[in-house]
Amino acid sequence: MTFSLRSASLLVAGLMGLAGVVTAAAASHGSDPRLMAGASAMCLAHAPALIALYAAWPSLRTAPLAALLLILGTALFAGDLVYRHSTGQGLFPMSAPTGGVTMMAGWLAVALGAFLPRQQS
Repeated sequence: MTFSLRSASLLVAGLMGLAGVVTAAAASHGSDPRLMAGASAMCLAHAPALIALYAAWPSLRTAPLAALLLILGTALFAGDLVYRHSTGQGLFPMSAPTGGVTMMAGWLAVALGAFLPRQQS
């Protein structure tokens, strides 16, 4: 099996689901659960989306772009929340909003895929 963006998206989906459960557990045991709960919600919302994109890859022309944007956006957004929870400061200025906008672009790519279907052979 060759490692491709498609297979990477499935790998990241599994790791993102794992991170979502871990951060949910951390949120339930911490003094201020808001940041970890937010990171958990983003990971647990986008992991199944990546699995769906993996499944739709052959027929959805925008699947690679959507997956890449959702992976990067979720990692940046959730990463910033976890880092902020752990250190009291963000990854870099505007990192969470940048991740959020990147996730929105990923979802827009999913929607645009409805208008750009792959040619059936």
